[in-house]
Amino acid sequence: MKNLLNSDTSALILRVSLATVLLAHSLYLKLVVFTLAGTAQFFGSIGLPEILAYFVFVVEAVAGLALLLGFKTRFFSALVIPVLLGATWAHSTNGWLFTNTGGGWEYPLLLTLIAVVQTGLGDGKYAISTYLPTIRQLTRT
Repeated sequence: MKNLLNSDTSALILRVSLATVLLAHSLYLKLVVFTLAGTAQFFGSIGLPEILAYFVFVVEAVAGLALLLGFKTRFFSALVIPVLLGATWAHSTNGWLFTNTGGGWEYPLLLTLIAVVQTGLGDGKYAISTYLPTIRQLTRT
C-alpha cells in the first residue's frame, strides 16, 4: 500500500479527479443541462455580467482537459481557483451543504482547496508534460 500512494500517484488521482469535475460542470452541466444561455441568465440573476458565464465555461473546459492530460498542471490549477472561489460565493447564500436547494458552498470550497493543493503538487510523473520536450531542450544544438 505504501508504494501505491506515493506522491506521483496521489498527484495523478487528485489531478484526474479535479479534471473530471471541471469537465462535468462545464461540458455537461453548463452546456447540456442548463445551456450556456441559461447559465448566462443565472450569472445575471446573481449580479454578475452574463458574458462571464462564457468565460467560466471556457476556463473550466480547457483547464479540465489540460488537467486530465497533465499539461501545465500548476498553471491550469491556479487558473481555476478564482472560478471556484466565484462558485463558492455564488452558492454561499444556500447554506453549507451542497444538497441544499441551489447547492451549498461546501463542494465548491472543497474544489478550490483541491486546486490549491494541485497547484503545489504540479504535474507529477504520470502527466503528458513529463514526456514533452521543453523549449530549452528544443533549442539545444
